Amino acid sequence: MKKCDAEKVRIADYNYTLPQEKIAKYPLPKRDASKLLLFCNNQISTLAFSSIAEEIPEGSLMIFNDTRVIHARLIFEKGSGALIEVFCLSPHSPRDYSENFQQRRGCSWHCMIGNAKRWKDEVLQMRIVMEGSELLLSARKIAKNGNDTVVEFSWDRPEVTFSELLEVAGKLPIPPYLNRNSEASDDETYQTVYSEVEGSVAAPTAGLHFTPEVMASLEKRGIRIARVTLHVGAGTFKPVKSETIGDHDMHTEFISVSRETVQALYENRNKLIVVGTTSMRTVESLYYLGKRVLLHPDIKPDELLVSQWEPYEEETPVSPQLALKAIIDYLDRNSADQLIAHTQVMIVPGYRFHYPQAIVTNFHQPQSTLLLLIAACIGERWRDLYQYALQNNYRFLSYGDSSLLWLTASH
Repeated sequence: MKKCDAEKVRIADYNYTLPQEKIAKYPLPKRDASKLLLFCNNQISTLAFSSIAEEIPEGSLMIFNDTRVIHARLIFEKGSGALIEVFCLSPHSPRDYSENFQQRRGCSWHCMIGNAKRWKDEVLQMRIVMEGSELLLSARKIAKNGNDTVVEFSWDRPEVTFSELLEVAGKLPIPPYLNRNSEASDDETYQTVYSEVEGSVAAPTAGLHFTPEVMASLEKRGIRIARVTLHVGAGTFKPVKSETIGDHDMHTEFISVSRETVQALYENRNKLIVVGTTSMRTVESLYYLGKRVLLHPDIKPDELLVSQWEPYEEETPVSPQLALKAIIDYLDRNSADQLIAHTQVMIVPGYRFHYPQAIVTNFHQPQSTLLLLIAACIGERWRDLYQYALQNNYRFLSYGDSSLLWLTASH
């Protein structure tokens, strides 16, 4: 598919009516009790999510996103009583997530500011009690570009890391379409059971259905599991306001993939199933990153970015396996065990997939980039699936039910 054709995709063609009562505001008491819509051999059926392992061929490889949602919303109160929300989106300095979280005196983040007009140039402060002792957290604006504000944080207890500070002082950012405040229960239910690497401001919600029992059933069936990390940004909720997708700016997200996972993908000769749109975007980004390091063996790590329209620009193709081998060789040359990169990849109908044969995913908002990705996977049948789900009392969006979709798009 050419770039000019991809840019002409009309977002209005990916709309459906989603009644408010179909949006799940809370999860089910048991994660794997949710429904599973199965789309296989062009047929639609309903199963229990707890039985998903039976639908995955033995020897398959499944990819999970192990990102963990952080308490990214910091609420400061000014002397006047005005509340200012500082929503931490991604690290500014240090830029590396893990390094930033381990800072003990100060750090800076790219932030989105709520009630921004009430915050001039003064330093905001918040007193926090941690382990019986008081801590003073300060926030100062140091740069602004549109809706992106760089905020410098500092605190007066150097034994406390920024990660520990956020956990106590911040609030979990649940999706805006839930139309409610976060609750204590969300701290557990809005994390996957395998979440590990801090950095997301939204959960990879396809993984919320998995329980230790389901994971054990996959292992018992001989299904291999590998992990990637994509830190989900707030841009995942950004509505598409343009008539065509060509005028929509896709957000940039951090990805990290271990050499072990790349090797597993390289050696895999069976079915590949990705859990969630974030895992799909990460795995597919590997193809373009592999091409990049194949053509530019000495490329610097900070130049490893998949741009929004890169998949649709005419270039000489390479085999998917060769792209993975190029990454392995690149990591070996640099004595690295992790590929760190960023991706803006936009997957729209007409996209040619390189690796996965199936995706586990929830039901997405109308006219969203996530729904475009699903339509890229299964074509126009997405309408039938969503109509079926609406008619059969499926629960929608982040805390809703799940689906296992076998791709009909060509590889």
